[in-house]
Amino acid sequence: MNIRLATDDDWSAIWPIFRDIARLGETYAYPRDIEQEQAKKLWLVMPRQTYVVECEGEVVASYYIKTNQAGPGSHVCNCGYMVSESARGKGLATLMCQHSQDIALELGYQAMQFNFVASSNTGAVKLWQKLGFNTVGQLPKAFNHPNLGYVDALVMYKWLL
Repeated sequence: MNIRLATDDDWSAIWPIFRDIARLGETYAYPRDIEQEQAKKLWLVMPRQTYVVECEGEVVASYYIKTNQAGPGSHVCNCGYMVSESARGKGLATLMCQHSQDIALELGYQAMQFNFVASSNTGAVKLWQKLGFNTVGQLPKAFNHPNLGYVDALVMYKWLL
């Protein structure tokens, strides 16, 4: 496995992963019918950095890192992680989260915050907890899951220093 900075050329490999996850509507608060250019802007252009995970030369996962808030909140970053369906269950989310924490420190961040974790995404919630994130906020019925209806969204936070 190789984690490296993403380039514009990687978008053609990231897009199918992003599109499939967004269409499911189960984990991210993106429009389920998001257009490719809007997705590219959100995932590849606007973040401070975006990374891809390659396995045998194929992009199988990606994450971004960005400043969560401006000014007095600029020491806290936010990340988003996506793994292709074919690569799930291989520890890539763990690998990316650990990598992103190292990158966050290199970029001068002191904390990481996940703003809107669907409580129904139990695998992610358990993983973030295992990696030292605490649930610091709960937004009742803030995420409209396509099958479960309204579920809570969690704010999860980790001080990195």
